[in-house]
Amino acid sequence: MSLAIGFSPCPNDTFMFHALVTGAVEGPALAPWLADIEALNERAISGEDPLPATKMSVHALAHACGRYVAIGAGAALGRGCGPLLVSRPGLLPTEPRAALRRLAGLRVAIPGRYTTAQLLLRSLAPPPRETVQLRFEAILPAVAAGRVDAGLIIHESRFTYAAHGLVEVADLGALWEAETGLPLPLGVIAVERARGEALARALEEGIRRSIAAAWADPQASAAYVRAHAQEMDAEVCRRHIALYVNEFSRELGGEGRAAIDALIARGRAAGLLPPGPSVW
Repeated sequence: MSLAIGFSPCPNDTFMFHALVTGAVEGPALAPWLADIEALNERAISGEDPLPATKMSVHALAHACGRYVAIGAGAALGRGCGPLLVSRPGLLPTEPRAALRRLAGLRVAIPGRYTTAQLLLRSLAPPPRETVQLRFEAILPAVAAGRVDAGLIIHESRFTYAAHGLVEVADLGALWEAETGLPLPLGVIAVERARGEALARALEEGIRRSIAAAWADPQASAAYVRAHAQEMDAEVCRRHIALYVNEFSRELGGEGRAAIDALIARGRAAGLLPPGPSVW
């Protein structure tokens, strides 16, 4: 029987999972459910028709860790890959802390209530006058058109905001790294606790093999990645994969686990996250 698993259609996920999904490497047979990260977050947190395994934001994991545990492969975690706050030129200061302080009077678009980007914004800045939740790809057009004052962007939007006439005013990942010295944990693959450790380890090893195969022969997954990339420019797609699929994706290791624990502990200490068990 195939294992139902959720992951996003973003190039980093389809690149990582291609070999395992197609059976090109050894591992559990998968039945993928591809959806935007916030849809995956909400499905995991709601507990309604939960997936046995799923990608989710670290923010969401803190809400769903009673049901799920994180595994050590398939994560989106690293340095220089954090969410950006962007706006129209001249609207906000370009000094990050000053820009964040100004959000209290503004309307800000966010890519999802349970995204790690939103958790970081809440921990670093006063609450905006109003937040507007949009799918990540709709945020740049909304900021450019003046429907919102600023936008919190993730995924490939960090490579394309300038084409919309926008400017970066704060790199939340850079602020996190400066404060903690740790890489920024964005998302993980998690497995239902009730499924047992044997399944978690089998999936973990299968993902590692799949990543190794993708790195060894990037062209093998190219058609699969393109089919889900929503007409993304080929160079943007390449940069997206290079940034978000890294050694932490293959193996979280001690530093990756420490980063996840630190983000969740910080959120709980600030009252932004509920108490709960270890995510491991």
